[in-house]
Order: sequence, then structure tokens, then C-alpha cells
Amino acid sequence: MGQEEIQESVSGVVISSNASGSCVEKPGSHEQIEPTAASKKRQSLSDIFTIFCAGAALMSDGYQNNLMTMTNVLLGKEYPKEYTADVSTRVSNSLLVGQIIGMIVIGLTCDYMGRKAAIVATTTLIVLGGILATASNGVTVSGLFWMMTYPASSTSASEASNEHALNKRGPIFILVTNLPLSFGGPFAVIVFLIVFAACGKAHYTTVWRICFGIGCIWPLTVFYFRMKMMNSKLYRRTAMKKNVPYKLIFKYYGKNLIGTCGTWFLYDFITFPNGVFSGTIISSVVSHKGSEGDVIQRTAEWQLLLGILSIPGVLLGAFLCDRIGRKNTMMIGFSGYLVFGLIIGLSFDKITKIVPLFVIFYGLMQSTGNMGPGDMLGLLASETYATPVRGTCYGISAAIGKTGAAVGTQAFKPIQQHLGKKWTFIIAAICGVVGVVVTYFFVEDISGDDLAIRDDRFRQYLVDNGWEGEIGENDLKEDAGVHIVADEVEGAK
Repeated sequence: MGQEEIQESVSGVVISSNASGSCVEKPGSHEQIEPTAASKKRQSLSDIFTIFCAGAALMSDGYQNNLMTMTNVLLGKEYPKEYTADVSTRVSNSLLVGQIIGMIVIGLTCDYMGRKAAIVATTTLIVLGGILATASNGVTVSGLFWMMTYPASSTSASEASNEHALNKRGPIFILVTNLPLSFGGPFAVIVFLIVFAACGKAHYTTVWRICFGIGCIWPLTVFYFRMKMMNSKLYRRTAMKKNVPYKLIFKYYGKNLIGTCGTWFLYDFITFPNGVFSGTIISSVVSHKGSEGDVIQRTAEWQLLLGILSIPGVLLGAFLCDRIGRKNTMMIGFSGYLVFGLIIGLSFDKITKIVPLFVIFYGLMQSTGNMGPGDMLGLLASETYATPVRGTCYGISAAIGKTGAAVGTQAFKPIQQHLGKKWTFIIAAICGVVGVVVTYFFVEDISGDDLAIRDDRFRQYLVDNGWEGEIGENDLKEDAGVHIVADEVEGAK
């Protein structure tokens, strides 16, 4: 078998594949350029700002998503005849359709144009979406803009954490992604309660418009830093922008995609409708004594407690992910749906008469979900896939998840109406069991190794299967001439 030469533009190094399938560097094929201290310092600062900006962006995402919870209650009171269960479902699903499109589009943009381009674009569009929602006289496409930030922020946060704090990548990733995402829930309710009290209990339209307008502030606070950020070293070293071998990608990651897509579908099928309609559920069990405004305020206060109860699960997941592994943590989280879903579902008629007890168990169910799939799905999706295709595969997984959310949202009201409200919790328990099974068979137990090792394995696979193309960007020529030796890659497995 003759040698096939693969030219890497990122390194200026000629990599040849010999008969054994191993790749070796041809000496003297490039000029080594030493990185300057300034460039190293700038990259380090960029990594730090990327990590923190990801948190700020995802808190904005959590804020906007959870604002819909109280907006559903508010619009139901303001337009009791027009805002029916069907309309409420369609409004929530219009948000989800935008999320699905945004995740796929920005996932591809992350890989083709770079993390920085995707993040700057999403920040701009998030602000535009918030303005449209604030000034809307009908349905807006703001959902499309809000969720575009998800794959962009998460992939860049994972890569920056890998470069800046490899040994603590998992916990750091969770603390700057799912924690602010979850904190966005109670934060949205706090803002709602303040605005609701300031505007009076009769100006419903003013309340939700101001709340949506406030949501524009958070993306703007990090816009400058996002303009100054750099793409990660991992991306600049391994980016594939031309001749992307999608057939080989899906063949290599087929089982992994079943795992991340399947578990994300189940998680969002449970958590999204239970989140969006939690205000409606709580409103149906709280005391209706007093004025309509008093009922809305009591609902929001219980909703705040529910949101706060979900946060400890995020912290517990960050604590466990390195100690017992990502896969085991996720299976324990799905098991929580089984336990608390059955407790609430089987005792629904009695437990709803004791509102504090109902909210506590409801919060514990949400908290175990955050501890398991809530924390682990984003982490696993950002660690499982190689850097050149991370944004694409992450975006596909998250988009399938939001498809599950759309299906769950569409089915939520009919289940309540035809089977009874308790069945939404019993079905959540059933989905928890299925989630454990899918996780066990299809999710890889990532150990937290350097992401560059997985990149090398993936590149070796492409070379072995005859792929030829350019990898990387030009500014890392000095660092990217790393030989890929098949035996070394095998030994790293």
C-alpha cells in the first residue's frame, strides 16, 4: 500500500499514513514558531472570560425560559376566554420550535465559523429577541434567538475549562452552565414579583413587558468580552471547515448520538412541560381566597420556592460527576424521577391539599433531575464528541431534546384533561426508568481525560478511513504539529 499524504494547514506539517495506518511527522516540513508570552496570556484571559461569560449568557437563557412560567399564569388571568389550554400549549411550543432551529443552526455555525462568531451572533440576536418580545403585539420569534446561545456557550465553556482547569473541567462546566441556567428560574420569579408589586396587581400587560425587557440586560453585560474573546486552542488546532466527512462522523459517533439524543429527549419531555406549566399546576392547588392579584402573587411565591429547591441538585451533580462518574450520576438522577414521580402521582389527591408538602416533593423531583441529566447531558455532549464536530453534535443532541420538550408540552394538557393531573407525574416516573436504561446501554462513561486525546483518536479514525482534508486554523502552526501515532492513541484508550 502506498503512502497517502494529508496536508494540515493548521500546522504546516505533512502527515503521512503508512501501511500500518499510523501517522508520522515528516521532519523539516515546517518552521517552528515559538508562541509569545503575550499570546499565551491573552489566550489564558480569553479562557477565563469565556467560562464566566458562558454562565452569564445561560442565566439569561434560564431567565427567559422560566419567565414563560409566570407569563402563562398572567395571560391566563388577563385573557381567560382567549388564552385557552390549546393556546397556552401553542405559545410554549412556538418557543420550542425556535429553540430547535436555533440549536442546529448555531451548532453548525460553531464548527464552521468558530465559537467566537457564533457567540457574538447569538448575543446580538438574543437582545433583538428580547426587544421583539417586549414590544410585541402578537407572537414573536424570540424563542429562536434565546436558545441559539446554548450550543455556542456550552461548547466554548467546555473547551476553555479543558485548557484552563483540566482536572476540574466537569464541575467548572456545570457551575457555569446548568447552575446559572437553573438560577435563572428563581431569578425570573424574583424580578416578576418586584415588577408585579411595583406596577400594581391589575396592570398585567405592563408586568410581562417589563420583565421581558429586563432580560435584554444580561447578554449586553458580556457583549464586550465576547467581542474580545479568542477561539479555543482546541478549536484552532482541529477545526474542519471544508470537506467535512459527515458519513464518517455519524458512523463513528452513531451509538453516542443515540445516547445523548435519546436521554436528552426523555429529560426535556419530563422537565420542560413540568417547568413551563408548573405555575399553572401550583395555581390550581393554592388557595383562591382574596383578589385575582393575590392569587397570582401566592402562585409566584410558591413558584419561587420550587425554583430554589431545584438548585441544590445542580451543586450535588457537580460534586458527584468526578467522584462516581458522569454516567452513574445521570442514572441516579433519572431514578429520582421514578421515586418522586410515583410519590406525587400516586398520592396526588391528598398531597395537593397540603401545598407546602406538594411543592417540596415537586422541587425534589426537579432537583434530582438537575443533579442527573440536567448537569450531565450538557457535560457529556461537550466531552464525548471531538472538537471539529462538537458544536454540530451538541446542537443535534440538544435539538432532539427540545423536540422531546415540544412533544411533552403538546401532550401535557391532554394528559391532564383525559387521564387526570396525577398522570403527568406517573408518566415522568416511567420516563425516568427508560432514561436509566438508555443511559446504561448507550451513554459512554467519560472519565474527564484531556479532550485533545479524543480529538487524536477521531483524527486517526478519519485518516484510517481514507479522509483527506485540511484541519485547523493558521495561528497555531507552532503547536499543531503533534504526531498521531496509532499505538500511542490506542494506549490512551
